[in-house]
Amino acid sequence: MTSPIADYAVIGDGRTAAFVSRNGSIDFLCLPSFDSDACFAAMLGDAGDGCWRIAPTGFVHTVERRYRGDTLILETDHATDTGTVRVTDFMPWHDGEPIIVRIVEGLAGEVEVASLLRPRFDYGRVAPWMHAADNAILADAGPHQLVLHAPCPAAIADGQARATLQVKRGERHAFSLAYAPSHEAPPKKPGATRLLRATDKAWTDWIGRFDAPDRWAAPLRRSLLTLKALIDRRTGGLVAAASMGLPEVPGGAMNWDYRYCWLRDATFTLTALLNAGFRDEAVRWRDWILRAIAGDPADMRIMYRIDGGRRLDEYEAGWLSGHAGARPVLVGNAASGQTQLDVYGELIDSFHVAARAGVERTPRDMAVEIALIEHLEGAWDTPGADIWESRGDPGCYTYSQAMAWVGINHFVESDALRAAAGDELVGRMRALRGQIHDTVCARGYSASRGHFVQRYDGDALDASLLLLPLVGFLPADDPRIAGTIAAVERELMDGGLVRRKAARGDGHDEGAFLACSCWLADCMAMQGRRDEAATMLDRVIGLSNDVGLLSEEFHVPTRRLIGNLPQALTHLGVVNTGLFLSRPVVQRGAA
Repeated sequence: MTSPIADYAVIGDGRTAAFVSRNGSIDFLCLPSFDSDACFAAMLGDAGDGCWRIAPTGFVHTVERRYRGDTLILETDHATDTGTVRVTDFMPWHDGEPIIVRIVEGLAGEVEVASLLRPRFDYGRVAPWMHAADNAILADAGPHQLVLHAPCPAAIADGQARATLQVKRGERHAFSLAYAPSHEAPPKKPGATRLLRATDKAWTDWIGRFDAPDRWAAPLRRSLLTLKALIDRRTGGLVAAASMGLPEVPGGAMNWDYRYCWLRDATFTLTALLNAGFRDEAVRWRDWILRAIAGDPADMRIMYRIDGGRRLDEYEAGWLSGHAGARPVLVGNAASGQTQLDVYGELIDSFHVAARAGVERTPRDMAVEIALIEHLEGAWDTPGADIWESRGDPGCYTYSQAMAWVGINHFVESDALRAAAGDELVGRMRALRGQIHDTVCARGYSASRGHFVQRYDGDALDASLLLLPLVGFLPADDPRIAGTIAAVERELMDGGLVRRKAARGDGHDEGAFLACSCWLADCMAMQGRRDEAATMLDRVIGLSNDVGLLSEEFHVPTRRLIGNLPQALTHLGVVNTGLFLSRPVVQRGAA
């Protein structure tokens, strides 16, 4: 049976991440990178699709787990009738290929523990050739190789390797699973204790740079650590989530692949990293953006692979039964080919946030910003997809149009950009800035309903409209914005949380979108409703699973986290809102 989404913890090394269930099974792992093919895919099907479980062989009546301090080192205690063992799982933070280390430690009594390794490459479809060599178990398939080092003999049968050992109080036994290209020599047995100390120090030293506010200190640190785990340590890119295929509707078809880098997240990410004091990571993210978008804004994608590649062709992994039966399981993301006008404004806003935080603008920055502005001049009113990547008819979405205004407004207000661009372009942009603002207010606002609407000349409400005051399009005390915030609170709330769109009420609705609840908290704070804002943030944080992770959505009827996990946009919302409510910060959209 598939474990619930909230049952998963994540360990990572800045190249990829492994999903560890409460029952001791690693059910999802892509190697060697976040967006590589999975060699464990049980999370999207069953154990036959690949996993690695280490757990007691007998009945486990209690499981307790935690991250060790401020790290991504996972400790899981399994209590049985004969004793208790702890499994410490981590991925070493080092410059080599990915390794998973699992240390079994006896805490009380004596417990029989089994390790069952069942790798299946190509998302559960390809069984490797498994054989023993040099006191290790090797599993290779095409370009991939896994090497298992176990503290006891392992038997190979039926495409899996099984090892069993008795663990007494005070004993420690280390398992490791190392990746390498199949044409290279198998990795040697790693030093588990040394790697554990080094990994503990790497995580602790990194988060130690964060000057946490008194309130929300622990969840903000955990969110930042989670975001760090989603940043590729080679390229600086941030994946939207480390998972794919986890359903936004229980048992439904909205099962997207989020293991890529979204330009939409640019400003949210830079704001969070800069305000938390992580300037180096912010600069590396900006540099990743500059490399990814290349030289032609008209050809820009809304998302990219972790290395900046743009091939995200989508196909169905039809052999996978899906998480709790949610199908289809999709690999790749066809939304990458959509036109989303808001990303142009998001990028310019992100460069603006960086400059206001003291990150020096480079000549390339300015050249790219001017090219984006010149593209917006001719494309600002072109119909496109919405911020949610809906795969329906394109339209002129109010938030997207407002973000075009944000980008042009930043250009007009920047001394450096005006000097670099010249008077003629500046003059045209001054006029266009007013034209766009007037158009959005005329066609994106419904006087009869008293709030801004999702798309021009429509009447539907959309939670992305909460971003209008946050990006500086209109102040929070403007009656049109106040009416929009009130409408969201009146029409889009579900169990005290914000939905992206109004519920259909047919029993197949997606969950409440957690980042939107953070945006509402920001709006409340801008209206002077700081106590209500704090309560909203507490509500979101309170939905975290037992190790502090949040997914994309929360399904109120079943009281469960749903959607991909851990979700960068959700954790970015927690960080940005927590800091906004705690101290003066650099804000997006601000002059």
